[in-house]
Amino acid sequence: MASIYERMLGQDFAKLHPRIRQRFGISSGDGIASVGCGEMQRIWYNKLAAVPLYIGTFRHIMFPQRGGNIPFSIENYAYRDRFGRETVSWIRKFKFPGAVRHFDATMIYSEERERIVDYLGNKQHLAVDLEVSASPEGGIRIRSGEQRFYEGFLQFRFPRLLTGSADVHEWYDEHEERYKITVDVQSPILGPVFRYEGVFQADFIPVKQEAIPIGIKPLREERRE
Repeated sequence: MASIYERMLGQDFAKLHPRIRQRFGISSGDGIASVGCGEMQRIWYNKLAAVPLYIGTFRHIMFPQRGGNIPFSIENYAYRDRFGRETVSWIRKFKFPGAVRHFDATMIYSEERERIVDYLGNKQHLAVDLEVSASPEGGIRIRSGEQRFYEGFLQFRFPRLLTGSADVHEWYDEHEERYKITVDVQSPILGPVFRYEGVFQADFIPVKQEAIPIGIKPLREERRE
């Protein structure tokens, strides 16, 4: 079974470095999870965005905290959600002194939109269209697009002026033999909002669908894409 990233990239999936293909090639039929750990060499946020970032901490969507050499972990599990959609978890933990901050997401391949949709946070209230491409380094580039909010009967698209756009780049450094990642979130009004960059190693572990650990799947799953 092709992973959601292979479906999105098509023939360009072959342009990825083998280690990147390994990480982004997992699907629910493989029985394999990618679990990584390392450190964020730099985490930064714009103090003008502190209030919305603070609110985001309650839903595991970014956070208003800075630091360097922060221990980091990332857990990617592939599974079918309760609507039968191929899903990949992105459970990111940043271990600051005295607090562990989360930045969680679940990505699905939307048959309706013919693209990957990223549900941010642990309750899937915010759905974001993604553009995925191969970078010259053999890495993978993920950029965010339209954003939609879902809560009960409430649903609306965020105006572009009021949303942040994310640019994620992950690649494998053969010289250092480790994965590298940069994340940059920009606002049309505030400019840079949130950034981090770091390195990590990843292990690929066998896992049965019924044995996916607690805390990987979101607390609530949203049907609307």
